[in-house]
Amino acid sequence: MSTALPETMSITGAGGTSALSIVLFAGGFDRVHYALVMASAAAATNRKVTLFFTGRALRALVHETEPGVLGWHDLDPADDGSTPVARDRYFATHGLATFEELLEACVAMGVTVMACEMGLRALGLPPGVSLRADVPVATGGVVTFLNHASGGAPGGGAMLFI
Repeated sequence: MSTALPETMSITGAGGTSALSIVLFAGGFDRVHYALVMASAAAATNRKVTLFFTGRALRALVHETEPGVLGWHDLDPADDGSTPVARDRYFATHGLATFEELLEACVAMGVTVMACEMGLRALGLPPGVSLRADVPVATGGVVTFLNHASGGAPGGGAMLFI
């Protein structure tokens, strides 16, 4: 059963948009995957979107040729306990967007992708670690993210922490 939103809830979309900033901290595959779902949907409705990867979620942006890191394949298990590869394969066989499809959509729609410098160090990754070449990634700290997060939107836009 579907119901309409109450009149007191306002949603902005195409035309007069609100920014959406998502902090990806958790490294579970399902959480990072769904953050990409949210980001791509928001971008598709003309919202300015920023994804700020930190914590174990940063593994999704590390180039897979880095020693000991397998990129998004190295994320924590999905909520059902399956590996990221197995869960992504399940999505593909059930007509759901895969990790790569969602990330490609985010890049194509101009989603800003940021990697937390402190988070990279906290993971024990070396300075200058190679991030994915197919994703324009800006590195910066929390202050940089917070200054960027409003997107120039009145009221600063919405922020999600995943």
